Amino acid sequence: MPYLLHHLVQESAQLTPDAPALLWKDQVLEYAGLWERISDSAAGLQDLGLQRNQRVAVYLPKQFETVEFLFAAVAANGVFVPVNPVLKSEQVQHILNDCEVTILVTSRSRLESLTDILRNCPALQHLVLVDDPPQDPGTDLPLHAADALRSTGRRPSGARIDADMAAILYTSGSTGGPKGVVLSHANMLAGAQSVSSYLHNTADDRLLGVLPLSFDYGLSQLTTAFLVGASVVLMDYLLPRDVIRAVVRHRVTGLAAVPSLWNQLASLEWPEEAAGCLRYLTNSGGAMPSSTTRALRTSLPNTAVYLMYGLTEAFRSTYLEPGQLDTRPDSMGKAIPNAHIMVVRPDGTECDVDEVGELVHRGALVSLGYWNNPEKTAHHFRPAPGLPAGLVNPEIAVWSGDQVRRDAEGYLYFVGRRDEMIKTSGYRVSPTEIEEVVLQLAEVEQAVALGVPHPSLGQGIVLVAEAGCSQDEILAHCRRHLPLYMLPGHLDLRAELPRNANGKIDRVALSRQHQTRFLD
Repeated sequence: MPYLLHHLVQESAQLTPDAPALLWKDQVLEYAGLWERISDSAAGLQDLGLQRNQRVAVYLPKQFETVEFLFAAVAANGVFVPVNPVLKSEQVQHILNDCEVTILVTSRSRLESLTDILRNCPALQHLVLVDDPPQDPGTDLPLHAADALRSTGRRPSGARIDADMAAILYTSGSTGGPKGVVLSHANMLAGAQSVSSYLHNTADDRLLGVLPLSFDYGLSQLTTAFLVGASVVLMDYLLPRDVIRAVVRHRVTGLAAVPSLWNQLASLEWPEEAAGCLRYLTNSGGAMPSSTTRALRTSLPNTAVYLMYGLTEAFRSTYLEPGQLDTRPDSMGKAIPNAHIMVVRPDGTECDVDEVGELVHRGALVSLGYWNNPEKTAHHFRPAPGLPAGLVNPEIAVWSGDQVRRDAEGYLYFVGRRDEMIKTSGYRVSPTEIEEVVLQLAEVEQAVALGVPHPSLGQGIVLVAEAGCSQDEILAHCRRHLPLYMLPGHLDLRAELPRNANGKIDRVALSRQHQTRFLD
């Protein structure tokens, strides 16, 4: 029975060595080959001096090497840090420094975009490139080719237990830069076991991985598949229609996406071949509109639709059984297997039926907290409510910040957030991250980023600013320094921003003024 994350691949390599583990473009990598690459690269990372619990960041699009080095890091007794490939150099620098990454795995082209920030990453000791190194790397850090790293001919050494760290996933908080959620081997295995059990995954499944592997929902496609010996098609799509083509081409049985992508896919024609092979689809990262669900079910009548809710701090919390869609299409369902979901008041007491309270998640999926951030960890990770009084060391639960209600039959419904986080295209975006970039412009005096309803993205981003420059100048600056999903969809430039009685910018008033901005 696997108890460490990389055991998932190792066990499948022993049981079904010739079964396909990963498909990418026109290439197939079987489980035996994937495990050999993971083992060789793990030994190579140890040869570079990687120590127990040190962090290895992987900054690549989805390809074989991305998966290889994520799992090699944990097989080498380290911790992997997947970096979203759409992030700009400033966000990459924050991640590398925040968790003191020792080894960065990337490509030649991405290295060229990072040369200006690498000198500001004092903990970084080695760079591993998955392709040929450039003539002039622009850095004094040692460069290593991935091929050479695999040629040691030995196996990695060391011992770990399931309580050890396995990964740090970065997610936006309501203030400041992204924070790192620390996941143990036990967290990730518990998540794979729970999700694969209610999705009924088997070795016959073929999952299409279109979500970023830096996103816990995207990473889940790997762990659930590897647990049962299924295969994953790695894909960075350009157009939604490409996703449907990939489903047909690879006979995909399981597809996970966020509402913004489902909204686009629902409007397209699904050929009979797709309807014949797609066993299930899942949604998370925001509520899927009922109209989108109906359209997908019409196009895919034999495909089970699972509506899910999760948070990086606990991986996945709830799901709605497909048979309940007609009865309660706006519900986020009930707790996933091996999770206890509570709805509580501020004092920790359980809410009554239909009373709105905060969702609290307890169980094996609750992460180890935020990396190097005791204040935020103490705020969101607290003793679970309702435990026996005689328990000396209380179990820690995660307090989500999401407001929900529970009906008389135990089904949960999302109501809203307690903070100002923006949920767009499946991403959680901190208003502060956008505001700090905009305020780099000397001509901008004040800036407020807001999330308001959007018909396809969940929330669209509105930027309101006091500025002495044009909208085009602000947008050009944002494009240089922010990933695409953080770009404002509307700019509102003013001579002065409204303020409340305390003299603070009145975000509530601004949000109210823009509530229908993307709906008109």
